[in-house]
Amino acid sequence: MKILERLLTDALLLQPNVFEDQRGTFIETFKSVEFQKLVPGVVFVQDNESTSFKGALRGLHFQAPPHAQTKLIRVSHGNIFDVIVDCRPKSSTYGQHFAVELSAENHLQLLVPKGFAHGFLTLSDTATVNYKVDDYYHPECDGGIAYNDPDLGVDWPLSDCIISVKDLSLPRLKDLKNPF
Repeated sequence: MKILERLLTDALLLQPNVFEDQRGTFIETFKSVEFQKLVPGVVFVQDNESTSFKGALRGLHFQAPPHAQTKLIRVSHGNIFDVIVDCRPKSSTYGQHFAVELSAENHLQLLVPKGFAHGFLTLSDTATVNYKVDDYYHPECDGGIAYNDPDLGVDWPLSDCIISVKDLSLPRLKDLKNPF
């Protein structure tokens, strides 16, 4: 695994080891000893998986302290438009976003640090997103910001999206009672 790009403060775009031959590919999607060299101190405790249909927009979500989560996102089937937003008021990249296409074909992984909101839009007919987290889900710490906050300026590539009622009611970043 190697760092392809250092994004917003503390966020990383990673490329796992991909071995290809005439039979196909073998990918080391996660290797703890290698990951610890790149991101010391982050220990994942749970793996999650979601499958979404084309146009499904999930986010922008975070877990607030004391159960804030670092996430490692990858796509095992299909492709998504993945977005992170730095919600940490003391960060030099506060309020900035980064977007990248993650797919089963490009094998890219996105490290989302604590204090970032995360969301994605499914671009393929279906997509399976796998992500590791370093703390368990706690409903009382569940939070997020509006996917369409004009201050963020995210240019979502599809306009006809499937969005949950919960996600439609999330506040703009400037109106968030910020836990970070």
